[in-house]
Amino acid sequence: MARSPDPRSKPYTPGALLPQGRLTGPMPWVIAIMMFLTVLATAAGLALDNAANALSADVSARVTIQIAEANAEQRGRAVRRVVSLLEGDEGIGNVTVVPEQELAAQLAPWLGSDLKISDVPLPALVDADLLVPEAEREDRVAALGLAVKAINPGARVEPHAAYLAPLAKLVGSVGLLAFAVVALMAVATGAVVVLAARGAHAIHRRTIDIMHMLGATDLQVVRLFQRRLMLDALFGGVIGYIAAMVAIILVGRSVNAVASDLISSVSLPGFTWILLPLLPLAGVALASFSARITLQRSLERSL
Repeated sequence: MARSPDPRSKPYTPGALLPQGRLTGPMPWVIAIMMFLTVLATAAGLALDNAANALSADVSARVTIQIAEANAEQRGRAVRRVVSLLEGDEGIGNVTVVPEQELAAQLAPWLGSDLKISDVPLPALVDADLLVPEAEREDRVAALGLAVKAINPGARVEPHAAYLAPLAKLVGSVGLLAFAVVALMAVATGAVVVLAARGAHAIHRRTIDIMHMLGATDLQVVRLFQRRLMLDALFGGVIGYIAAMVAIILVGRSVNAVASDLISSVSLPGFTWILLPLLPLAGVALASFSARITLQRSLERSL
């Protein structure tokens, strides 16, 4: 008569003695919060760095000739002579006269929407780009200033870099600060995994001793706990990443709705959409490494 198989004859596996639930309690949710902040800080740093570079590139060679002349007829003649001067210079391109209606629209928030151009003697503005190497721009601006003053004493050259370069530096500094936050988040994530690994080892100390008596090696024990912690880190990382991407998309839509050259320059470069998905994977790798080192040292101390 055939005998039923004895359950005790099943091959021993190291993980059979451990509960199949989560070992680390709130660790996945802590990692989710950290991953959320890490993705946001990374996106902010890249966007601000991109904005700083865009501002520097756009304004470094841009100048505006301002002609402050109360007499409209003389102002018009001076504008035409300045435009002829600029268009005849091979080192200057993209000459544009700013329309008076545009200047009035920019002053409307302060002077009222019923402002008439004839009521206020607005200065004439002419924008142009310097097509010379960066080392020669300062001398070219000085020479251009003398040339326009010869046309009209109230004319002067305003290089955009003089007042926007400090802003670009500020934006770049804030971007570097965001990258520093990313580094701190990586350190904090490693610390959370270390604490979770130590806690798991302390809680299951007796179980680990039994596993050793049954023939399990330290490497088997480390791999078992490491796998559990990696799954927790992956779960938290994915949750945090999804939440951060939703926030980035919503903020991006709000930025696109703002009609401002300065705000619109704060945009993410193309490679960001490749880099950001790698952050949860990097978090899992960091958690795996931290858990492995911590568990190995804990087991060595317990011998």
